[in-house]
Amino acid sequence: MHWTEYLGPLAQGAKVTIELTVYSTILGGIFSFLFGIGKLSPNWFVKGFSIVYIEVFRGTSLLVQLFWLYFALPIAGDMIGLDLRLPPVAAGVLALALNIGAYGAEVVRGAIQAVSRNQYEAATALNFTPRQALFRVALPQALPEMMPSFCNLAVQNLKDTALVSLISLADLAFKAEQLRNFYQDSTTIYMIILFMYFGMALVLTLIMRILENSLSRWRGCRR
Repeated sequence: MHWTEYLGPLAQGAKVTIELTVYSTILGGIFSFLFGIGKLSPNWFVKGFSIVYIEVFRGTSLLVQLFWLYFALPIAGDMIGLDLRLPPVAAGVLALALNIGAYGAEVVRGAIQAVSRNQYEAATALNFTPRQALFRVALPQALPEMMPSFCNLAVQNLKDTALVSLISLADLAFKAEQLRNFYQDSTTIYMIILFMYFGMALVLTLIMRILENSLSRWRGCRR
């Protein structure tokens, strides 16, 4: 079989991989801000819950998290009389988002805490509430500092999508394995997906760099 005939099935898998990456990266970004800011909250419950989430999802394997959501959660739901079964796409997106969100939360927390204390004192002098100081002073200055780390996390998330093939989701890795098993042509197939993952990572990096450059104008506020 000529290598060009592999491209059709692999393109279908790449489409699923891109969708998983987009959805989980956006949802993971939301989790990053929710729990990163939550870890700085003066409310003990919000802070404690955020810490537990961050430590659990940073301290356990993404593969185990994926299997737990897809295989174990429905069993736990049956024990309490609830239907907690998740479709493969939902389980994959949620597992990826929760994992990347835990790492992103620490990025958010660190960037906010790096904002000069003088900025908060100035906000207080202007009669800003703590919430106003956070959203109108700290976050605009912290966002540009988060972007390089978020870029790395987004690329890592793209590569991690390969794990969803283990729950029979027809992503790029799953399609490659199907083709390899059928045609016994490991070298060609895995060389193709190597370049496909690399190409997707380059595009994702470019998008994140454009976003980073658009936010860099806020860096001047740190002075």
